[in-house]
Amino acid sequence: MKVRIGRDELLTGLQRVQGVVEKRNTMPILSNILLEAKQDGIEIVATDLEIGVRGLYKGAVLSTGGVTISARKLFEIVKELPPGDIELLAADNNWTTIQAGKSQFKVVGLPSSEYPALPTIDREGLTPLSGEGLLELIRKTLFAAGDNDARYILNGLLVTLLATEKKTSLRLVGTDGHRLAVAEQEVGAAGAKGMPLEMKAIIPKKAALEIRHLLEEGGDGEPLIGFTKNLMIFRKSGLLLTSRLMEGNYPNYQQVVPKEIGKPIHVNRAELESALRRVSVLSKDKSSAVKVSFTSGRMTLYSSSPDYGEATEELPAQYEGETLNTGFNARYLLDVFNVMDGEMLSLQMETPLSPCLIQEPESPGFKCVVMPIKI
Repeated sequence: MKVRIGRDELLTGLQRVQGVVEKRNTMPILSNILLEAKQDGIEIVATDLEIGVRGLYKGAVLSTGGVTISARKLFEIVKELPPGDIELLAADNNWTTIQAGKSQFKVVGLPSSEYPALPTIDREGLTPLSGEGLLELIRKTLFAAGDNDARYILNGLLVTLLATEKKTSLRLVGTDGHRLAVAEQEVGAAGAKGMPLEMKAIIPKKAALEIRHLLEEGGDGEPLIGFTKNLMIFRKSGLLLTSRLMEGNYPNYQQVVPKEIGKPIHVNRAELESALRRVSVLSKDKSSAVKVSFTSGRMTLYSSSPDYGEATEELPAQYEGETLNTGFNARYLLDVFNVMDGEMLSLQMETPLSPCLIQEPESPGFKCVVMPIKI
């Protein structure tokens, strides 16, 4: 294999696969990427056996072939090289020479034949979506999904694709048992003919994170999404990402979302966020516990720690109900406020230990629930 490719083009391809490559070295080849020189360009492939990504990049193919090289080392080398062309030459023993100007590197490779194959994908049956809409939904739900939660299914996002003859809507749900985020919006025109009206799948958090990175790059063309029995397919301007679906039953999140009864508390989001950040400085480190009191016309935040002291802050709030004293993990509330964009938000809870529903007028399709804690 011998190819010549622009440094920026190669760097873009390598950046896109860093998150997919397996960090824990269960199989040495999974920390590598597959470089394949084809007639129409250079293909860069990465997989961790759950998620795979494949992209085709422009370059001069002097001789076809393939090799696998350490994804991290190749990325670190290319990142340090000056702009210009890079020549890659893979020898028969898979040692690969990287030549750029007066710099030369020789890195150990493994045979391309040993690299796990990505699933073959049918191009039909994929649904076009608004990239901005999908990015917004991921941003508003990803924070709530579990991180290495013992309940395996909570480490993913529940994706529901609803297609009618008039529009295509997408709903994403994330929860780790302590907080829950639901976001839904219209992401496309009429659904494809013959497509089921509703498709549900649970995708790993890592797959959603990689899709977010690809969408954040911007670029032309609508992304496409589709699901098979055990696979999610995401395609965007020449890039293909596949992910195995998670097997199991997602919790019935609709039971958790409180009905909108009782008197809501309306408060300025920026004021509450900054006050909560200040007060949580003196909260106990692990639980980030902050006492919250709602009284007529105001809201009070209080935290204390035997090692450091205590903090109190009052802020105005629109509330006309009875006094309500409760407590929250400040970090969970701050995560929610961080994905909100509006000026005002509302908090709603029936009793001090019932789930708290958080919403904003600007995003009617977004609801978040945070469980209070006993202090």
